[in-house]
Amino acid sequence: MSLKVIAKKLGLSVTTVSRALNGYDDVAEETRLRVEEEARRRGYRPNTFARRLKMGKIDAVGLVFPVRSAPLSNYTFMDMVAEISHELATQEIDLLLIADEDTTDHHAFLRMVESRRVDALIIAHTLPDDARLHCLQELNFPFLALGRSNLPSPYAWFDFDNQAGVALATDRLVSLGHQRIAFLGENNPQSFIIQRREGYLAALQIAGLAFREAYFCLIEPSRRAGYQATLDLLALAEPPTAIVTDCSTQGEGAALALRECGRLQGENAISLIIYDGLPGDSIIDTPVTAITQATRAEVGRQIAQMVFRLIAGQDVSTLQVLWQPQLCLGSTDNPPSH
Repeated sequence: MSLKVIAKKLGLSVTTVSRALNGYDDVAEETRLRVEEEARRRGYRPNTFARRLKMGKIDAVGLVFPVRSAPLSNYTFMDMVAEISHELATQEIDLLLIADEDTTDHHAFLRMVESRRVDALIIAHTLPDDARLHCLQELNFPFLALGRSNLPSPYAWFDFDNQAGVALATDRLVSLGHQRIAFLGENNPQSFIIQRREGYLAALQIAGLAFREAYFCLIEPSRRAGYQATLDLLALAEPPTAIVTDCSTQGEGAALALRECGRLQGENAISLIIYDGLPGDSIIDTPVTAITQATRAEVGRQIAQMVFRLIAGQDVSTLQVLWQPQLCLGSTDNPPSH
């Protein structure tokens, strides 16, 4: 089916039909609707590649993620990526995954920018002073940061209040009477990780509780690391009565260690609160108290809608969204055992 057939049927020029189907604003709305209806009726689909060339758009967005923190092994991150991809696809926009080393001077995503193979970038796991974002601002290239950073000019970003999330968990344990609260956190410099640490430290200070270095564990974001760190905490002469973890994989490791030692439930239980909750495929069936951050579908839709507006040229200062996490009560936050 060609444009000539549609043009002849409607008594229009081929140029008018082409411009109507490609969204040009110099075509009257009534004419555009007539053309689109006839195209649908005849099952016509435009040549997407040709349309992209004419409109000067690629209809592709790159999602840049760091290699060293292995986010692809994190089910929460991958669920979010799947939802973003699904939402972008509704507007025939492809999502490209770009692995990049966030601390290097040579970034893989720059090839995409320089060759204009994407219309915009989503930068995941930002740093407090992120060279990637500085570079993109200097190039005046559209980007949406998943996390906040220190930049000289306004930019588009989406984030959760990670500091408030861990503070919620710590405050909850303090309110139950805990004074010996341990923290299992990731050992990397990404913004959201630093914010979660700060939430723990600030909540301790506000509660008038002393910081104990032995309770402050910066470890790899893995089940094994969470499991071993929890066993080490339980072996202390004065073990903690509660543990907060800043990610789900560490949290499952902690839960496994506590269950193995008979400390996940019962009279001698160690209270446990996990940021993002247990992984979806967890073998732990105890309802663990968690800090939750909306559903992955909600997050994916929000990010995709911001990307649509970013590509359309909306002022980046209006594309700044901070969502608040919530405490989801389970059965693993209790008063300290005696």
